[in-house]
Amino acid sequence: MNAVPSKDNPVSRRTFLDRASKTLLAIASLIGLGALVRYVGYQEADSQPRIYDLGPASAFPVGSRTTIPEAQAMAIHDDQGYRVLSLVCPHLGCVVSDSEGGFTCPCHGSHFTPDGSLKKGPASNPLTTLEVEVNADGHLVVYTG
Repeated sequence: MNAVPSKDNPVSRRTFLDRASKTLLAIASLIGLGALVRYVGYQEADSQPRIYDLGPASAFPVGSRTTIPEAQAMAIHDDQGYRVLSLVCPHLGCVVSDSEGGFTCPCHGSHFTPDGSLKKGPASNPLTTLEVEVNADGHLVVYTG
């Protein structure tokens, strides 16, 4: 081990660069390890069930696709009835974007068809279909959680 540097015994350029590179490598390793732990340990948020009253079902004509920002979901009314898809990517929880030909995850590039089926990973599951009903008042109600 080298002695403590002094005016008479300065640290050589080689020693300084060696110590600096080892320090930077250690910092980068810790940052990478933290990111890896976060990635591997991801768990979906355990949220309380929520109910969203979207208003009159008549406001959603056949062929409509309506984004529901507060529920991070999209209401779809087609020939088969009402469906609501969660816009939360099943891979790591990013919010997907409505794009031409379906949905795209901006974080890792997963692609989903317009009905929420998985087209391309890294996600391994389709978008979640949320429970939806038309209540006695004729309102479209979505249940999450």
